[in-house]
Amino acid sequence: MSKLLSVDDLTSGYSSAPVLRNVTLSVGKGEIVAVLGKNGMGKSTLLKTLMGFVRPLGGRVTLSGTDVTGRLPHLMARAGVAHAPQEKTLFQDLTVEENLRLGVYSDGVFRSRVADVEAVFPRMIERLKQRAGTLSGGEQKMLLMSRALISRPTLMLVDEISEGLQPTMVDRMASALIRARDELGISVLLVEQHLNFALTVADTFAVLKLGEVVETGASADVGSGATLAAHLAV
Repeated sequence: MSKLLSVDDLTSGYSSAPVLRNVTLSVGKGEIVAVLGKNGMGKSTLLKTLMGFVRPLGGRVTLSGTDVTGRLPHLMARAGVAHAPQEKTLFQDLTVEENLRLGVYSDGVFRSRVADVEAVFPRMIERLKQRAGTLSGGEQKMLLMSRALISRPTLMLVDEISEGLQPTMVDRMASALIRARDELGISVLLVEQHLNFALTVADTFAVLKLGEVVETGASADVGSGATLAAHLAV
């Protein structure tokens, strides 16, 4: 499988204090990679560094062979990277449609791409005229993902999307990520604590502990997952 994203010896943090230390991982084209770990291990910092919100202190990031280390967020977006953050960065007083339109640059593009959203999250199409703030918690997360999808990214950075969701909604989110990969050809770097969810959707995984990658492997080879669960235990 050819590499879409390569992260080599990435060190990153805040005010010169490293949170990530020499992180190396990759995401192939059409692949979902899960980054697992407890709170405070540097998972969100990894995504924010890749998206350009946090400046790297060392290492190299390449996207489709191009060096994008430290590139600003709007330039990463132009390069085909979309970010679905843990925080609900929605405009609560705008409708679902208005929030989605923020992910594209013209009405024509919106109309041509709304089918991408419908293919993965048909419920969002039913809610186009509803204010985002009146959606359930699970629906708001669907909207976050839909806003990323409508930009037609080659790579999605998804942060703790299953957090706080009911089991039925977790299953729907898993199906949505798999459809995004299989039907739209989108690669995904997924940060997660929910082990079963992550292993259900991901092709491979990396465990982040105190800012360092301590284990990697194929999800299909995990078995019971007892070893990974120990990494995630509080």
